Amino acid sequence: MGRGKIEIKRIENTTNRQVTFCKRRNGLLKKAYELSVLCDAEVALIVFSSRGRLYEYANNSVRNTIDRYKKACADSSSLGCVSEANSQYYQQESSKLRQQIGLLQNANRHLMGEALSSMTVKELKQLENRLEKGISRIRSKKNELLFAEIEYMQKREVDLQNDNMYLRAKITENERAQQQMGMLPAPEYDVMPGFDSRNFLQVNLMDSSHHYSHQEQTALQLG
Repeated sequence: MGRGKIEIKRIENTTNRQVTFCKRRNGLLKKAYELSVLCDAEVALIVFSSRGRLYEYANNSVRNTIDRYKKACADSSSLGCVSEANSQYYQQESSKLRQQIGLLQNANRHLMGEALSSMTVKELKQLENRLEKGISRIRSKKNELLFAEIEYMQKREVDLQNDNMYLRAKITENERAQQQMGMLPAPEYDVMPGFDSRNFLQVNLMDSSHHYSHQEQTALQLG
């Protein structure tokens, strides 16, 4: 049978309360010791009984642990103050940036010729001067680009003319070489006369030293 759950409330019986205190105090001290040894943790335990008796455990020193605790609490509070100050700073910077964005958006609309009804005569004059300066800079940059492109095209034209003159010179040179080759005499070769069957038949018929019959002559001519 397992132990039943104990209701967590003050024990009215003095004897039972003292016995429970002793048992749980020892168990708590044991757990603190195990935690410090197993986990290499700095542990300080302070217990006062109902009669004011002190029980303590510390693997280093109770005073040193308390000082460390105070320092950690001070650091955490200072960190909280720093984070709060940072939050306020970022909120102020965000508000400034939103204002700047609004001003830039209004200026952009004015440059586009929008929302001019709320502007004074002085503001309109300033806007006009800004637009004229902007147009002047745009025209200057445009002319600069056009002049650069014209200069490039002129250089390109000179290069093409030089290439054309070079090709014409090569063509003239090749034509002269071909003309010189055409003026040279053609080489002589021993050309045999073409075979004429009519001459062959006439010679054979006119030759009287050979006597062949008509059939033999026909056979010879066919051969």
